[in-house]
Amino acid sequence: MLLKEDPSQVEGLSRFFKTGPGQYGEGDIFLGIKVPVTRDVVKACWKELVLSDLEECITNPYHEVRLAALLALVEMFSHSKKDRAFQKECVDFYLSHTDRINNWDLVDLSCYPLLGVWLLDKDRSLLYDLARDGKTIWEQRIGIVSTMTFIRHGQLDDTFSIADILLHHPHDLIHKAVGWLLREAGKKDEVALTEFLKSRHKTMPRTMLRYAIEKFPEEKRAVFLMK
Repeated sequence: MLLKEDPSQVEGLSRFFKTGPGQYGEGDIFLGIKVPVTRDVVKACWKELVLSDLEECITNPYHEVRLAALLALVEMFSHSKKDRAFQKECVDFYLSHTDRINNWDLVDLSCYPLLGVWLLDKDRSLLYDLARDGKTIWEQRIGIVSTMTFIRHGQLDDTFSIADILLHHPHDLIHKAVGWLLREAGKKDEVALTEFLKSRHKTMPRTMLRYAIEKFPEEKRAVFLMK
């Protein structure tokens, strides 16, 4: 895959993805390529690729090359619905490279259209294990964000259960992810989200709560935000 760098974008992307010392993306480097451009490149060439081609890309030091590998993997997985064995290879490839899925966009653009879809008709304990015992915040984020696929199919229980596991996580990026997924679950069933929050809203992180109730009517939001 040929990704043409744009040095004028590097500084802004580095700031946006928090690559400075002590920040969550510390040490990550960029070519300066925006996501729509990367998507276009992947769309043009994914059919020519095999999994071994992605090995070099997913281990590349440049953020956009790793993203391209993940987007290509999702395309290969999504277009192989009749080949469950190959889909399983895609999932195994994904799970064996979670150490390279090391920023929030890499997680969010790949996990639920691949791992979430794969687990729709399977045991989902893997996601609970990732949320509870993930080696990084990115593995833990995969655990919750993958449930987006279940939500879109009207299946909310796993989102609520994994949210409980991460309810008091110390990192802001997990707070945002959990709040986001709770909000999406609430779009499907506001009553269920309300019941979930009733006994938890006073102790959960404020950012998580604000994300979760974003679509509630103003008066209802105000009640949950009261100390």
